[in-house]
Amino acid sequence: MSELQRIGMGPRLSEAAIFNGVVYLAGMVPENGATDIRGQTADVLAQIDHHLATCGSDKTRILRTQIFLTDIADIAAMNEVWDAWVAPGNAPPRATVQAPLADPAWKIEIVVTAAQA
Repeated sequence: MSELQRIGMGPRLSEAAIFNGVVYLAGMVPENGATDIRGQTADVLAQIDHHLATCGSDKTRILRTQIFLTDIADIAAMNEVWDAWVAPGNAPPRATVQAPLADPAWKIEIVVTAAQA
């Protein structure tokens, strides 16, 4: 049986968990809520790149993505940044929904599940 690893564990949540070669990232939110949706999306995607690398994976290994937007009208601008980031030929399955987030400054939260390399 594989051992469960938790990465970046705090009192309430872990930044990531790895089990059986699968990486589960926590919902990634912008570190700077003062930027627009493009800036916040770029911020979150950079965090995802960092966390996946820390866990022995990368964006070409993403199995599933869930995106939460506070305003679905931001989807076109978010998609511009997303489309530039996704590795060609490796667009993962994705769901995008509108939802209120824990901090009113946040416009986006992204949850990723990926295979380890």
